[in-house]
Amino acid sequence: MAGSNLINLNNVRVAFGAAPVLDDVSLGVQAGQRIGIVGRNGAGKSTLLRLFVGDQSPDSGRVTRTGGLRVGHMAQAESFDTSVTVREHVLGDAEEHEWASDAAARSLLTALLGGLGDTGLDRVLNTLSGGELRRVELARLLLSDLDLLVLDEPTNHLDMTAIAWLANYLKQRKSLAVVVVTHDRWLLDELAEETWEVAGGAVHQYDGGYSAYVLARAERERQAATEANKRNQLVRKELAWLRRGPPARTSKPKFRIDLANELIQNEPPARSSADLLAFANSRLGKQVWETHDISLKVGDKPILKRVNWNVGPGARIAILGVNGAGKTSLVRMMLGELKADSGKLIAGKTIKPAYLSQRLDELNPKWRVIEAVEDVALRVQIAKGRELSASQLCERLGFGPDAQWTPVGDLSGGEKRRLQLTRLLMTEPNVLVLDEPTNDFDVETLTSLEDLLDSFGGTLMVVTHDRYFAERVCDDYVALLGDGKLRELPSGVGEYLTLVSAQDQTASPGGKPASQGPSKSADERALRKKMARAENTIRKADAVAVALHDRIAQSATDYTLVAELNAELTALNAKKEAAEEDWFACAEELGV
Repeated sequence: MAGSNLINLNNVRVAFGAAPVLDDVSLGVQAGQRIGIVGRNGAGKSTLLRLFVGDQSPDSGRVTRTGGLRVGHMAQAESFDTSVTVREHVLGDAEEHEWASDAAARSLLTALLGGLGDTGLDRVLNTLSGGELRRVELARLLLSDLDLLVLDEPTNHLDMTAIAWLANYLKQRKSLAVVVVTHDRWLLDELAEETWEVAGGAVHQYDGGYSAYVLARAERERQAATEANKRNQLVRKELAWLRRGPPARTSKPKFRIDLANELIQNEPPARSSADLLAFANSRLGKQVWETHDISLKVGDKPILKRVNWNVGPGARIAILGVNGAGKTSLVRMMLGELKADSGKLIAGKTIKPAYLSQRLDELNPKWRVIEAVEDVALRVQIAKGRELSASQLCERLGFGPDAQWTPVGDLSGGEKRRLQLTRLLMTEPNVLVLDEPTNDFDVETLTSLEDLLDSFGGTLMVVTHDRYFAERVCDDYVALLGDGKLRELPSGVGEYLTLVSAQDQTASPGGKPASQGPSKSADERALRKKMARAENTIRKADAVAVALHDRIAQSATDYTLVAELNAELTALNAKKEAAEEDWFACAEELGV
């Protein structure tokens, strides 16, 4: 069926109440096509998926499917028999020799279900966690012989390594059409060949993944000038980060560089390191947290073994690790909610922490949204003396004027989480600890949240499996791998995934593959060190460039000084470009 349309929607309309979520929509999905779908919560993304799989009928228009089409569907909330075993759910009646003799099937089951233990296939589904159930359902679908795979937020509860594996696996299945609704922008960039935005009852189609979508949307809004200026500024800011941010984000650009540069030529960096550090020093002092030979166990499981770690003012740290490694226990210990078994934890005297946990039991269901926020404060100060009212902050995080009067008890899990975060920001903390903050957020709300965090001058610690979010808001990375060590990661997420992969290979019965000899490991370490040095050079150059631009602006009438500063800036840019070239050369050799 290569090149043919598997599904067609012709003039489809679907409404819930008076307002249509899809209005006169016509589109098609071709064999082998990989489509990412974005849009605000409630815009109609899941409705579109239900039309594809036949779980929803249009109010008008027509949905046609190729005869004999084989479709697999992963919904956000799964409904299947949880009294059966993993083996029964994933493999059905298949005899063991049927799948055990298939190398591809064995590899898939090991990748997705290896973490369930030696008796994983015989475990009953109702004993599994949410993340484990997600992996089991993915395994069932990926082992099926399908023409079209429809996924609704497949990365919920999956860790970073599983998301990376899923993206790579789906890219290799060339004949399988994939339609995915996700807030995971890294997955969109890595997997999607086309991005659809569901908004205002329409479906806007863009070539490429998330980066290309951001550029095309910014250009569309610039030319049409129909969207609000604030939203357009956010789009440009996001695009600026995509072009200027971590080198890994721009190593394989999927959009036209000249147009991107034109759009962002007057866009300042997302964050001014100098401003944020000055803010952090004035509000936090010189000390946030220090650990000295800290050891921590939860039950019989060791989380930390004699760890020394310093968290300074203005630090922006992502805490990475597989599910169950102890990330949440680490931040709870730092906050004083868990007591270390030995060692010493020193907390700065001026810290005012706020913690976004994964619990949803602290909200009064009888409150309206705006009442829940104003119960904390009426206004909040952000960077450089700017302030927002409670209502304005609500709107920035996805609660429009009407939604602000919704009873808290009527909110979804994702909306309650947004409300929790809004209330935390209203307390004006100088240390912000976020545990999986992106769960159930749509892409637009995530962009607004990142914009707010850009202006947060205190210390930020984030536990997340969202690779894009981590790279967008954090500057430093640490990892827990389950061996009691806290590793600092100069090369960021890529280094973390390499460590997890090496750990998995060492733990497997066969040990390391023959192709990975000592010389290759040594070469790889050398390349990664070189990448880390290049990243540090780029980061320092960006900070110096901000200061130089400020001095040039302040000395506009002193032409001699301006000329000298411009010469310094030119030399600095040359140094940065050389470091970027080194980074790209290493990345290409490593296959990053």
